[in-house]
Amino acid sequence: MDVDTRLLRYFLAVAEEGNLTAAAGRLFVSQPALTKQIRQLETRLGVRLFTRSRTGMALTEPGRTLAERVPDLLAGWDRALRETRSTTSRVARVLRVGFLASAANEATQHIVAAFTLRRPGWRADMRQAAWSNPTAGLAGGDVDVALLRLPFPGQESLRVEVLFTEPRWIALPAAHPLAARDLISFEELWDEPFVAAPAESGRWRDHWLAADEREGRPVRVGAVADLPDDWLSAIANGYGIALAPESAARFYARPGVVYRPLSGVGPSRVGVAWAPADDSDPVVQDFVRCCLDAVPSRRDETGTAAL
Repeated sequence: MDVDTRLLRYFLAVAEEGNLTAAAGRLFVSQPALTKQIRQLETRLGVRLFTRSRTGMALTEPGRTLAERVPDLLAGWDRALRETRSTTSRVARVLRVGFLASAANEATQHIVAAFTLRRPGWRADMRQAAWSNPTAGLAGGDVDVALLRLPFPGQESLRVEVLFTEPRWIALPAAHPLAARDLISFEELWDEPFVAAPAESGRWRDHWLAADEREGRPVRVGAVADLPDDWLSAIANGYGIALAPESAARFYARPGVVYRPLSGVGPSRVGVAWAPADDSDPVVQDFVRCCLDAVPSRRDETGTAAL
């Protein structure tokens, strides 16, 4: 009998949370859909895994047995999948590099060039990911290393080296009343609708909404976008405003959208990330070294990258 690993991941989330609502939120699925998946797993296994009550979901004896085995099973599967995909790329002498938006800004071309010199015959295959995938495929083993914006979901389980920081600015429709200002206080924007990343991006979405820097004021979401072009269109059409790295003014200039400096929010950080299993992989570590070497000489005295 085959069981979809997705069903096991859903089961584990409910087992760990002890509550369907909390587990559904963690998995970014609806509670009815999660309930259906748990019932499907129970039907396939022919056992009852949970005792349901008003207070939550308690594991049965068979459920506890499965819960003890599933973490190792899923970890082993993820490791096998990652190693299989990695081996395929190694045979082709290709390093799969995931990234979001502008990656490491202007430093990206220097990193790729340095890697090519360090590893003759190898190619860095740059793969851009949507914002709903804030690890750019690294968490799922689709890439070997990634250039990412921090923080992101699952960051604690990966190796991360911060490369540089840059201020967060605000992107506004050109007709916005504050668009002519030289500097805007974030507090002035708390009640504005924002263009947000998809909910499944978790901590990454919250960072780009500055959810923790609003003194408890709730976020108004005017639109959701998963790609830069959709994000720019939503802003230009007046559906909302959005936080953006300072470099977005250079990489994503567009008629109808203006970028302005912002006070009252912390900076954005760019890092290179890889899986702990690749600590001893010489190709991955060569790329990481190229990232680190490409940035220090471009820092100003404050430690902020001058890119």
